[in-house]
Amino acid sequence: MNEIIASPLFSIFLCIIAYKIGLLIQQKTKLAVANPLLIAILIVIVFLSAAGISLDQFNQGASFISMFLTPATCMLALSIYRQADKLKKNLIPILAGTLVGSIVSMTSVMLLCNVFQLDEAMAYSLIPKSVTTPIAMDVSASLGGIVPITIAAVIITGIIGAVLAPTLIKVFKIKDPVVRGIAIGTSSHALGTSKALEIGEVEGAMSGIALGLCGIITVILSLVLASFL
Repeated sequence: MNEIIASPLFSIFLCIIAYKIGLLIQQKTKLAVANPLLIAILIVIVFLSAAGISLDQFNQGASFISMFLTPATCMLALSIYRQADKLKKNLIPILAGTLVGSIVSMTSVMLLCNVFQLDEAMAYSLIPKSVTTPIAMDVSASLGGIVPITIAAVIITGIIGAVLAPTLIKVFKIKDPVVRGIAIGTSSHALGTSKALEIGEVEGAMSGIALGLCGIITVILSLVLASFL
């Protein structure tokens, strides 16, 4: 049994099975809060705790899954290419929306950290919460943040965005698919983009564009911020 657990394949299969269970629960319940990723995370945590498996053992296989983050993100280029005309027509609003969204995200974190008197390391860990994980990790490290906290913040932000996006779109009666996509991608990165793709192809493409632009803007703003530290 120990040999099976120690195998990298064990962690990979555990992640796949946990996510599959999450998908089945979402399909059966149709609840917005039944996010497959959130369910998978909870299943893995419970299983590892019950089986006494260390995080280092789990990461021997789970780390291989992260290799697919970059190619999976690149696949968004197909949807973006299909919506090239809409991108050209709405270039200025898209750039303005992602810029303002990125600035609001970073400044709101800093203000709330001051209100709740969190230390600088915590603030720097939370600043890149709205960009995709690889970029967020680099930004956090460059600012002097705590990378594991950054990863957790990114995941939580993405899940909240994916869960609340459909409801907020209905509440605020947002009809324009471009606006929908930019709002989702700017606030909740790749996880939000996956939900945007479910809503519509235009929303998914615009969310993918916002995802990339916000990453670039956040890196630039973090470099400016780091120069004052």
